Amino acid sequence: MARLQLDFPEDQWYYSTPLTVRVTDINAANHLGNDSMISMISEARARFLFEYGVAETERDGTGIIVTDLATTYRAEAHARDQLLFEVGVMDFNKYGGDIIFRVTRPRDKTLVAMAKSGFVFYNYKTCQVVAMPDDFRAKFDRVNWL
Repeated sequence: MARLQLDFPEDQWYYSTPLTVRVTDINAANHLGNDSMISMISEARARFLFEYGVAETERDGTGIIVTDLATTYRAEAHARDQLLFEVGVMDFNKYGGDIIFRVTRPRDKTLVAMAKSGFVFYNYKTCQVVAMPDDFRAKFDRVNWL
């Protein structure tokens, strides 16, 4: 099986947030476990969406649903390590796109992980994928920022 390669353009990062590795995030090999990294990525995604005023679920039932997640690990992280999660978006289509993540340890400038999470807009009341709202797309249209 070919190894997964995740490389993202520098101009796609919109947000960053620090998270600390907890003792309970450590696995039997004494480093940050995969399951805990996924939880930390989910927390960073939730903070990013909140910062940009994107509700988890709107009154009409529309929200974002994760369709897939790919993660590459570059270095171990240990208990009490402070990690920086940079978050961005890219590859929009009619229904969604990718939320991307770069995880570093600022103390020694180590790249710990890269990840991307596919998403679509989904109406939880009708159980159907729906088109990406124009106001969501506009939040991340850098042309509007110039």
